[in-house]
Amino acid sequence: MQIGMGKAARAAYHLEDVAVVPSRRTRDVDEVSTHWQIDAFRFDIPLVAHPSDAIMSPETAVAVGQLGGLGVLDAEGLWCRYEDPLPVLAEISEKADGSTAFLQKTYAEPVKTELIQERIRQIRESGVTTAVRISPQHTQDLAPHVLSAGVDLLVIQGTIVSAEHVSTVDSALNLKQFIADLDTPVIVGGCADYKTAMHLMRTGAAGVIVGVGADAWSTSDRVLGIRVPMATAIADAAAARRDYLDETGGRYVHVIADGDLTFSGDIAKAIACGADAVMLGEPLSGAHEAPAGGAWWQSVAAHPKLPRGQFAAAAGEPVGSLREVLLGPADSPDGDKNLFGALRRVMAKTGYSDLKEFQKVELVLDLH
Repeated sequence: MQIGMGKAARAAYHLEDVAVVPSRRTRDVDEVSTHWQIDAFRFDIPLVAHPSDAIMSPETAVAVGQLGGLGVLDAEGLWCRYEDPLPVLAEISEKADGSTAFLQKTYAEPVKTELIQERIRQIRESGVTTAVRISPQHTQDLAPHVLSAGVDLLVIQGTIVSAEHVSTVDSALNLKQFIADLDTPVIVGGCADYKTAMHLMRTGAAGVIVGVGADAWSTSDRVLGIRVPMATAIADAAAARRDYLDETGGRYVHVIADGDLTFSGDIAKAIACGADAVMLGEPLSGAHEAPAGGAWWQSVAAHPKLPRGQFAAAAGEPVGSLREVLLGPADSPDGDKNLFGALRRVMAKTGYSDLKEFQKVELVLDLH
């Protein structure tokens, strides 16, 4: 579409712009599988928990794993900066106003590598799959400590990640070279278009995160002018996955959607657009087990120079237990509990038995 005489742009769509269409066949909900497997690791539900300190502690990472998903701890978060971050989290949760400066001050405490290894040990001892997130700019410094502690999956995540970062100031991270030297599977992102997704797949990553984690509290649009319509971004990444599969003769890279995901219907639409799994943040903040007591923020909200997310104070009483949020039962019709029970239900109502089949479901544009 032409913006003006010198500039054109594609039309793109958010998840709220698309809807799932039922088919001629339905299926018993008990015959539907939401199993997801990446590399050698198999999960009951296609969930990657966002590595925000608001929802992820070593204990909640274990709890997510025991409920069938993948919990991801932030190696640059409060649990790896403070011996006991619970008082810090409680103080953050009480800062309903003017909290950005306080977040920045709190996250100015240096990361301690011995705490990284201790937190990983706590998760590993539970027997669940262990995943840790590091940012691209700190990968070279922190990855050796994370890997030596024995993680199962390494997550390299930033707002926008490229296969090769160019810098004349310091040594750049070449993801292709870095990942090639590892035995540990890597999930990397975020990205927002076909070309970047393809480049990240060519690094050898096991999974690619699509989206910039945007939700109602993100300010990436206001601060940077970056807004990712997720339905289009997921579909573009799924096209890259298909082309990369052909290019390599069978290597499948998983697409993980991160952003624009608030209700259970959003999860279904993300999978329908081509995602293999979803990364959830704020929807998990209302669980009893969330360490920040219902408050929510992303790691970029504490960026020391350019924060790109607002702090969301706790909205009231918890929605329910983590089990109820993920697996039900739900006691309200709002789509904020039994998130993956709802996914099973829509798969059954459209006649699909597993996630890979459900990616073929018909969608329609509903632009209101």
